[in-house]
Amino acid sequence: MTTWNDSDLTEIGTAEELNLRSERSDGTLRAPVTMWVVRAGDRLYVRSVKGVDGPWYQGTRSRLRGRVEAGGVRADVAFHDADPGEYADVDAAYREKYGRYTSIVDHVLTDRARASTLRLEPL
Repeated sequence: MTTWNDSDLTEIGTAEELNLRSERSDGTLRAPVTMWVVRAGDRLYVRSVKGVDGPWYQGTRSRLRGRVEAGGVRADVAFHDADPGEYADVDAAYREKYGRYTSIVDHVLTDRARASTLRLEPL
């Protein structure tokens, strides 16, 4: 497993939003989707409000690779399903970072959304 350097981890982890482009089976990138990103420890995570049925999440399944851009950082990444043991820390990170959006943040704290938690790892 490759780890993030401190600078990229900080920049992406503190960015308000992240643009994610998943890789199609032919290696081309899909159009970017803007979403929230959180940092828990030395890892970065994203979730789909629509869970594993969400269109952008489904797009990550073809190659489990893509590209993210946030905080001035552009990085090719691998998408890894988070272990359920990571969910509590990811939930806490969402509450801390986006808690001011009380009517929205609860949507990424459901069991449905948790099931789509992806860990972003640099390639």
